[in-house]
Amino acid sequence: MTAGTQPKLLEGRSALITGASSGIGAAAARIFCREGAAVTLVARREKQLADLTDELQTQGHHAQYVIADVTHTEQIAHAVQQAITTYGHLDTAFNNAGIGATPAPLHLLPDNTYDTIMNTNVRGIWNSMRHEIPAMLTHGHGTIINNSSTAGLVATPVTAPYIASKHAVIGLTKAAAYEYATHNIRINAIAPGTTQTEMITNWLQQNPTIETTLLNHTPLPRHAHPNEIAEAAAWLSSNRASYIHGTTLSIDGGWTTH
Repeated sequence: MTAGTQPKLLEGRSALITGASSGIGAAAARIFCREGAAVTLVARREKQLADLTDELQTQGHHAQYVIADVTHTEQIAHAVQQAITTYGHLDTAFNNAGIGATPAPLHLLPDNTYDTIMNTNVRGIWNSMRHEIPAMLTHGHGTIINNSSTAGLVATPVTAPYIASKHAVIGLTKAAAYEYATHNIRINAIAPGTTQTEMITNWLQQNPTIETTLLNHTPLPRHAHPNEIAEAAAWLSSNRASYIHGTTLSIDGGWTTH
């Protein structure tokens, strides 16, 4: 290390990232590797994962992928075990996998829409933490970042199941943080605003008039780039955020200031 430089944020750490095939998850994979982590990338789409893993390995990073659906507890258990088998331990998890929904009034939504959103956005993080935490308890330390949303902090119309799911993520984060603080496991959440991902692009295409409203209500009047969200997740996962625990960091260009 040269004079005046700092070590990489995640040097020597083994990190697991869910929802890693695109968007914020793919950005996190690149940034976590840049910061020295060996990564296990988890998602359902194999081609995207394989291409990203090849890219990272070609750059000299330690990267592997596991095909898994976070709604299936045995699949996420396998992914965690694969991280341990390959890298010896699990230090960091970024539970990023999640889905959105087509906006509609609450009374018109079918039960299966609610069930699908809650199963992915809430049970997916529940399943992930249930297997990540034992691995970290064995190792003696760890950090977990759960991806919520500004929708976990405030409500907006015609998105009730999504709002409920993201509020639940913050509740799970707080409960787990309280429970495992004395075990040297830091657990936090992030709450991104509108970010340039596939999910948001599809949503805005279905509702083109809402983009102007979103931008008018954002003090920094633009959408976030996935890298801007992933940079925060990497920092929160590192020792430079060593006294941040049980909190939710808004990364929304000021949207929740009003």
